[in-house]
Amino acid sequence: MKRLLLLLSVLLLVAGCANIPLETQPAVVPGDKPPQAPVDVPEPEAGIDSLTVARQFVRASSVPGTANADARVYLDDEARRTWKPSPGLTIIDDTFGTVYDTSTPQTDPDEQIVNVRGFKLGVLSPDSAFIPQKDEYSQQLKLRKQPNGQWRIVNPPQELAITDEDFSVNYFRVPISFYSPDSGAFVPDLRYVAAKPQSGLPGRVMDLVLQGPSEGLKGAVKDLLGDQVTTETNVRSTDDGTLDVALSEVGGISLADRNLIAAQIVLSLQTVTLSRIRLLADGTALVPGQEYWRASELPAYNVGVAPSSELTGLMTVNGRVRALADGQPVGGPAGNGGYKVVSAAQSVDGKRLAVVEERDGRQWLRVGDLGRDLGSVDLFGGSLSRPTWRPVAAGGGMSGEVWTVVDHNTVARVALAGDGRWVKAAVDATALTGLGQITELRLSRDGSRLAAVVNGQLVIASIVRTADSVVLRSPRKLQERDLKDVVDVDWATQDHLIVATSSTSLPVVKVPLDGQRMDTFNSSNLTPPVHGVTAAPGSPNLVADAGGLWVASELGEVWRPQAHTVTDADPFYPG
Repeated sequence: MKRLLLLLSVLLLVAGCANIPLETQPAVVPGDKPPQAPVDVPEPEAGIDSLTVARQFVRASSVPGTANADARVYLDDEARRTWKPSPGLTIIDDTFGTVYDTSTPQTDPDEQIVNVRGFKLGVLSPDSAFIPQKDEYSQQLKLRKQPNGQWRIVNPPQELAITDEDFSVNYFRVPISFYSPDSGAFVPDLRYVAAKPQSGLPGRVMDLVLQGPSEGLKGAVKDLLGDQVTTETNVRSTDDGTLDVALSEVGGISLADRNLIAAQIVLSLQTVTLSRIRLLADGTALVPGQEYWRASELPAYNVGVAPSSELTGLMTVNGRVRALADGQPVGGPAGNGGYKVVSAAQSVDGKRLAVVEERDGRQWLRVGDLGRDLGSVDLFGGSLSRPTWRPVAAGGGMSGEVWTVVDHNTVARVALAGDGRWVKAAVDATALTGLGQITELRLSRDGSRLAAVVNGQLVIASIVRTADSVVLRSPRKLQERDLKDVVDVDWATQDHLIVATSSTSLPVVKVPLDGQRMDTFNSSNLTPPVHGVTAAPGSPNLVADAGGLWVASELGEVWRPQAHTVTDADPFYPG
């Protein structure tokens, strides 16, 4: 009898486990996808008026994920069930108002219309990039008193609006890396992911890598992963502290591109993890022979985007080019007065010089080897902006392209031809010139973007190259409301700009390339107006004002005189 009972117990145990598979296939859950299950959020405080309900709804909209549960509690029952806000966010100024609408008389005491008014700073697009926008913000909300006496919103907006402060608290900025064949460098694409939970940050960042470049950078960089590559499992940390990234559908991608993909993923994840990263593709190492990666072990892809530390910069003074290091003139006519130099630019590798020369009542471009005679280019006008150099991929030889703006309205470039002549080449700059008069232009040292001063405002655009064209795309004004009277700009890093203005209150500022914020340098010792600025990775920031040249490395530093300061000097680092 005991043996029969034991047998029955075993049979029941087996039957109970029959529906449990011995092995389950891992599933991918996108890192930034909000949970579908409802989240238990307390109801708002009882008795609050409709203005407070509207205001708290805006503040609650800042919490990412959770199917907008924090904001949903301010809606009536029907709206809670049916509300499906669109992707993206509108970011408004921290100071906003909620006022009763008086344009239409309200006949129902249980209904009220509330206008939410503020100032729009920008939007977080569906591809998680910040796009600056200067505009008034207005949203009309209809509220109805519920049977329990509480005011609730019955027409929630499709587009969520959150304050700038709440955006900074709840979202984390990440530079996603994309490869530029033009310079052989990785280019940062600033994107924003939910800051919490922190453990999910690597997964959310990897989602953006797989999505490809943002709309503003498309065409300017190469999407190494394309549309077919996905993740086989969630990005996860293992017990030994490794971060596992398992790709699928990698297929026949070349070894060279596999190495670039590895670098792209590691560089993109380095701001959200200190762990070593294990990269797999279709079950094996992404790069044969190397399964584990750290950012410090990557090749120096971006070596060409920063001038060598031995290149300490130059300046133009009284029609001549001099060295910042010792104040001495450079060799050749550019330094000895053979040319009446208006402005100049040194190539990133330091070997070449482009100058704008005043001659016969016009301004002409000259380009050639530093320290030698510079060839006159068939490019002239009433004015030429200070030249700027295009980078060349590592191993691609010396710099061979210079850009300038002719008469404030024509973006021009000259390229080195096979016979050694510098010849004009076309740029489709319609998108940029349509914004107004261009007084300054700087190519980024990775070749993917440019920064310009247009009608006294700061603008960036992407540079899209094909086999037979160069087109400027997606120009965007940065800090349009607060940053005015801009006179000069330079690239401090790949994703930050240093800007000089003629303003006494904001003489020098630092701005990320998406314009999401602006930081002010200490203005001590400066004598406005500032008329020039130069910056480069690993080099101190230099500005020129009425008193001469001033140096500061950090935002909070007091500006100190440059060792060989000269009045009326315009400094420039290579690039």
